[in-house]
Amino acid sequence: MNKEAISTSNAPAALGPYSQGIKWGNMLFLSGQVGINPETKTLAEGGVEGQAYQVFKNIKAILSEAGADLNNVVKTTIFLKDMADFKKVNEIYGSHFQQPYPARSTFAVKDLPAAADIEIEVIAVI
Repeated sequence: MNKEAISTSNAPAALGPYSQGIKWGNMLFLSGQVGINPETKTLAEGGVEGQAYQVFKNIKAILSEAGADLNNVVKTTIFLKDMADFKKVNEIYGSHFQQPYPARSTFAVKDLPAAADIEIEVIAVI
């Protein structure tokens, strides 16, 4: 079995030496996505909410490149700069997934790349 890099111009380019996603067999591992708009290369406006919507656009673009969608996601990890944003992010998150929802972990962190307020990484089965 070989690992395959997944990359699309419809999501922000990697900010370092990593892949947007890696496919290994029927597993797909996406690197954490922040709310950078791939066209403007800047964080989405609207604070954590605007960034969260952009994060999901980025995730969907990478999943699509691999022939998958949000229904293939089995695990997510959310990193928040401020846990006070949990309720807002939870509502946006819930609007993107259907039951049975993916397993999830959420962490408060001191800082995120590009001064983002939120980062989400996902694991999918395709």
